[in-house]
Amino acid sequence: MSTGAVELGPDTTTEEVLDGLDLSGTTALVTGGSGGLGLETVRALASHGARVVATARDVGRASAAVDALDLRPSAGVDVVELDLASLASVRAAADRLVERGEAFDVLVANAGVMACPQGRTSDGFETQFGTNHLGHFLFVNRLVPLLLAGAPSRVVVLTSAGHRFDDVDLDDVNVEASPYTPFGAYHRAKTANILFAVELDRRHREQGLRACAVHPGTIDETDIQRHLDAEAVARMHAHRRHSKTIASGAATSVWAAVVADADAIGGAYAEDCHVSPVSDIDPMTAEGRTGVRSYAVDPERAARLWSISEEMVGERFAEPTR
Repeated sequence: MSTGAVELGPDTTTEEVLDGLDLSGTTALVTGGSGGLGLETVRALASHGARVVATARDVGRASAAVDALDLRPSAGVDVVELDLASLASVRAAADRLVERGEAFDVLVANAGVMACPQGRTSDGFETQFGTNHLGHFLFVNRLVPLLLAGAPSRVVVLTSAGHRFDDVDLDDVNVEASPYTPFGAYHRAKTANILFAVELDRRHREQGLRACAVHPGTIDETDIQRHLDAEAVARMHAHRRHSKTIASGAATSVWAAVVADADAIGGAYAEDCHVSPVSDIDPMTAEGRTGVRSYAVDPERAARLWSISEEMVGERFAEPTR
């Protein structure tokens, strides 16, 4: 697909990414669709003709937010309850969607929490790893049959530039043996998000399902920073390259979902509407504030995390027969 003469970059908006595109006949699912980047992703896709399923913990809030969008009459948006911090909720939501049998062309794993106080999900997992990674791991895998039915299809997993500061400890994913810090746990979970996309793409690319990880950028207008005090916000902003609006923050998700070349993004990490190179330059330097760390796209680590995740959620997902 083409976006015409628009030069894609950090300030590109969702509307510029989708300029001239008609997504009629496309069905997408977006987690965390009640506000921020998720709601903008829902709006952008639906306003260009896609049918969209938005998930949210609070269905009432999400439905009100969707109703307030300026969508064309033919746009179809459905809201489904999903709490990624509860495997029971994840299974219930996935079961409802599988029972409907509607094929998906796109799934954007957008929802997440950031730098929250130490805690546990209802299943006993460290909150950020359990919500950001394990919840999506189980949800997406249970919906793979619907994504394969819609193939060629794509899964876009939101991650963060914060992955550059901490690798996920595969011997201590639940942060039990090592000291807990809110940002450290967040960085580890965001690395896990990338590794999930790498292995998901490897497993299903021959069946037409591609997966990638996307860093949206730093956006001040969303509520994901609600757990941060003023000092933490200042430290985070000191390391950012660029501040984005919600429309430019969601642009890379939309680009990866319906515009970018599937072979280019498959198993890759993208930011600013481009696939980023692998770079292990110190993230504290200006040169190190771009790119994806090699440990985050290591296929062996991705496969090992997959096995660990299966054990933690209590389900195994067989590899397709080649």
